[in-house]
Amino acid sequence: MTVSPLRRVLTVLAVVTLAVTAAPAVAAAEPDPKALTWTVQPASPSGPDQRRWINASLDPGQVVTEHLAVRNFSRNAVAFSLKAADGYLTDKGRFNMLSSDRPSVDGGTWIDVQEKVTVGPDETRVVPFTITVPKGATPGDHPAGIAATVTSTGGTVNVESRVGFRVMVRVNGSVQATLPVQGLTARYTTSWNPFAGGTLRVRYTVGNGGNVWVSGTSRVAVSDLFGRTSHDATGAVEELLPGGSREMATRVDGVWALGRLRTTVTTSPALLGDGQVGADLRPVSATVTTWVVPWSQLALLGFLAVLLIALRAGVRHRRRRLAGLLARARQEGRQEGQESVLVGGGTVDGEPDPGDARRESATR
Repeated sequence: MTVSPLRRVLTVLAVVTLAVTAAPAVAAAEPDPKALTWTVQPASPSGPDQRRWINASLDPGQVVTEHLAVRNFSRNAVAFSLKAADGYLTDKGRFNMLSSDRPSVDGGTWIDVQEKVTVGPDETRVVPFTITVPKGATPGDHPAGIAATVTSTGGTVNVESRVGFRVMVRVNGSVQATLPVQGLTARYTTSWNPFAGGTLRVRYTVGNGGNVWVSGTSRVAVSDLFGRTSHDATGAVEELLPGGSREMATRVDGVWALGRLRTTVTTSPALLGDGQVGADLRPVSATVTTWVVPWSQLALLGFLAVLLIALRAGVRHRRRRLAGLLARARQEGRQEGQESVLVGGGTVDGEPDPGDARRESATR
């Protein structure tokens, strides 16, 4: 069979056209994390359960098997990487796990899970994993996380998108919970209104000095120079993992102060997760002293003192003026009396002489 040159050219063009058209389809097969939606949650062997995360209280050397469920909501099958790592709390108090470029050294190394799982469109796959506590593990909480990840390789930077949950492993043993207070400062600001108290701004850092996952409460008490407590404010300490810390701030209004002002912060821890009988819960207190000068009240007192002195000076001035007027009136009265006597007859040393009348009548 002989093939014409024109037919050969058309065949080559058709092959090239199909190759160019198929190339983008092959490139698009790589999953784009922005176009994917999936969930990962604790599960039983039969499927997802109602737990938000896994709490496991284990003895050193103990091994336990748990399960996770990965559900793919996208239209294509996706191969997810399963990873475990140490857990921590962010500055905003959200739980997170170490990224892949940071090695885990604690609870994240105790979790053994298969490296990958392929989940079809709108499918849920249950995957088992084990938690193995080392024989020499220290008592207390060892937070970790486990996630299903997808990595995109566009450009020169790989972007890892992951969805997972926390795994809180508590090693049984001596449990201590304490929230030490550090960096306590108190700054007093006088109110411009002399009839209102000032504002006390209290700042401090609460750390988790124990070996378990805790929250708690903080009490701020303010006492004056004479030891009287005028303000007592209570706040909540959000969850803290062992070794973690959180900055706290409290504002106390309407504080009347003169001289020494003592601010005391007392923290009381509360266990999170699975409770343990015999836990050592230790309240901690810290105190700072602030010296206060109530300028607005002193200015008011100074103004009142000046006003009082001015009023007293005015009263004394009016009294002196009145006394002067009275003395002047009496002087004028005496002068008028003397003038009337001189007009009526003679005087002897300034007094009327009764002999003048007798001499006048004898002459007549």
